[in-house]
Amino acid sequence: MTDDTAPAAELTEAEVSEQKAVRLEKRQRLIDSGAGAYPVGVGVTTTIPALRAKYPELEADATTGDIVGIAGRVVHLRNTGKLCFASLQSGDGQRIQAMISLAEVGEESLERWKDLVDLGDHVFVSGEVISSRRGELSVLARDWAIAAKAILPLPNLHSELSDEQRVRSRYLDLIVREQARFTVRARAAVNASLRSTFSAHEYLEVETPMLQVQHGGASARPFITHSNAFDTELYLRIAPELFLKRAVVGGIDRVFEINRNFRNEGADSTHSPEFAMLEAYEAYGDYNQMADLTQELVQNAARAVSGGLVVTWADGTEYDLGGQWDRISMYDSLNAASGLSVTPQTPVEELLAHAATLDIEVALPTHGKLVEELWEHYVKPGLTRPTFVMDFPVDTSPLVRDHRSIPGVVEKWDLYVRGFELATGYSELVDPVIQRERFVAQALLASKGDPEAMRLDEEFLRALEHGMPPTGGMGMGIDRLLMTVTGLGIRETILFPLVK
Repeated sequence: MTDDTAPAAELTEAEVSEQKAVRLEKRQRLIDSGAGAYPVGVGVTTTIPALRAKYPELEADATTGDIVGIAGRVVHLRNTGKLCFASLQSGDGQRIQAMISLAEVGEESLERWKDLVDLGDHVFVSGEVISSRRGELSVLARDWAIAAKAILPLPNLHSELSDEQRVRSRYLDLIVREQARFTVRARAAVNASLRSTFSAHEYLEVETPMLQVQHGGASARPFITHSNAFDTELYLRIAPELFLKRAVVGGIDRVFEINRNFRNEGADSTHSPEFAMLEAYEAYGDYNQMADLTQELVQNAARAVSGGLVVTWADGTEYDLGGQWDRISMYDSLNAASGLSVTPQTPVEELLAHAATLDIEVALPTHGKLVEELWEHYVKPGLTRPTFVMDFPVDTSPLVRDHRSIPGVVEKWDLYVRGFELATGYSELVDPVIQRERFVAQALLASKGDPEAMRLDEEFLRALEHGMPPTGGMGMGIDRLLMTVTGLGIRETILFPLVK
């Protein structure tokens, strides 16, 4: 039997092909022997994590009399004359030693082990739980079997996978890297925490269509597909907003959804064409209440992952999500950082002139687009603490209510952490007449070539015309929330990201 500990990352294509041929031959011998290479089941009675929890400090060379059946992936092999050792790894990365001895299994079984078992195989062993002479928790096998034969070798468990390998072969990343396994568990904990927080506030979770006859709810470029059944063009949704608002019109006063959105735009360290999104709406709420709720959601998620509000990122950096987060005005913070005197009434020409001095170019420039670009230049780089940026220009926020006391702005905030936008919140526009005017203005932008402009949605307007109560809404990227609590890039937080 070959102890194939050579790192897969260092093997040539020919060497991998050779190993595959050897393993395929072993697979066939297992099948021919009647033992099988992929049995429908094995006699598992407990798990590796459960055994480690049951025997946390077993003394060296101790016996327990506890007979168990366990299974795991072989990640280390050492074969000697009369005693073989293997490290079996569970899905969460915990390991236990299997000991295959001549005295316990007999000569024929021992030789079959040496001949047929390779690194990467899933193996079942049954026997007594003991501690080795070195104090390592072990199962002294009385019987063993292949649970699943691996045809390709594992990568080197002692070397880092490249970033490209991690995202293209996430299954290997999960096998070899603890951070990858932690991120999956963290994501599950975050989603459970979000649902728990919403439940405490008496929200209902719903599902809305991903295939839509008309995209809307955000300013973004959609993916387009075709339905053969209906012989019509359809869009992958860019946001669930317009359907969730229909639910509020229908009387679901507190509603949320966690699901997938698709935007046919760029991909970088904070953007993915397919991403997980949370949106929530509360009747008789406003953007201030939604900011309070969003802070609670994020802080509870941090506690679920890290046990506290100071999270430790993958690079060892600590980031404090505690306390009450700052709320700053977009216009006031822009003026303080730039020395300008920009107001909601500042002409586009004046903003264009200043943007030109900074080499800032905006396609189809409007007052709002220019203000936001200038704000990102002057203010965004200096934000370190979690910060709500309040009160946006009206022309970039077509679904948001006008500010109750400041002309020319709307009641919208964006939440920034780690230098990127994590969430956004509105006092929702519920007046169908004004909403129609905003849609018409968006349609004009679309006619001028803006691919992200919204379309006029008659079905949504018809719903609003039946009466929607004053409502607060918020949206947050789940992938970016994971980035916040782990310090990872977006492709690391998505289990299987889209790659070219």
